[in-house]
Amino acid sequence: MAFNPSARQASLIKAAIFVLALLPLARMVYLTLTGQLVEPLEFITRGTGDWTLYFLCFTLAVTPLRKLSKWNWLIKLRRMLGLYMFFYGFLHFMTFLWFDHFFDVQEMWKDVLKRPFITVGFIAFVLLLPLAATSTNAMVKRLGGKRWQWLHRLIYVIAPLAILHFWWMKAGKHNFTQPIIFGLILGALLLMRVYWARSKALTAATVAR
Repeated sequence: MAFNPSARQASLIKAAIFVLALLPLARMVYLTLTGQLVEPLEFITRGTGDWTLYFLCFTLAVTPLRKLSKWNWLIKLRRMLGLYMFFYGFLHFMTFLWFDHFFDVQEMWKDVLKRPFITVGFIAFVLLLPLAATSTNAMVKRLGGKRWQWLHRLIYVIAPLAILHFWWMKAGKHNFTQPIIFGLILGALLLMRVYWARSKALTAATVAR
């Protein structure tokens, strides 16, 4: 059954998700400031990285959920979820730049070039920048709908790069459980899009005949 919330209900749902999305950050800050962590830097680095992947999954899940549930209002949440993905990705990068290199860009760049898992993570973050910069309605109008859609298909490049970054990071500890789970979820979400795109193309070809 389709659920179509009123404008007020939709605003409340969006506000609730906005607040909930900040709770992981609030928890990281609280545990760090109260001295409850043995390795605060590692905890923050892993936490911001994990939540970047969570919000990547949430963002890519919006369209499949909308199609399967017929809850078209879900599309209104996608931009906010995508911006939270960028927000946690930015915090993840800043943790690396600040605490690992103390804003020494030259040393950071050497690290990026030297360590493959950092290289792919850095590329994924750089590719996120134009998506965040063009997330407003004004930018959609300026670019035009088709060009904007093509640009935002970079997410399909970012997703596997993020998984590869996570996989290589875990390789040193031989702990692949989380990367495999994230990879399966993102793989399923991307395959759904491939299936629907192919079905649409086949339908269009049949009608054209």
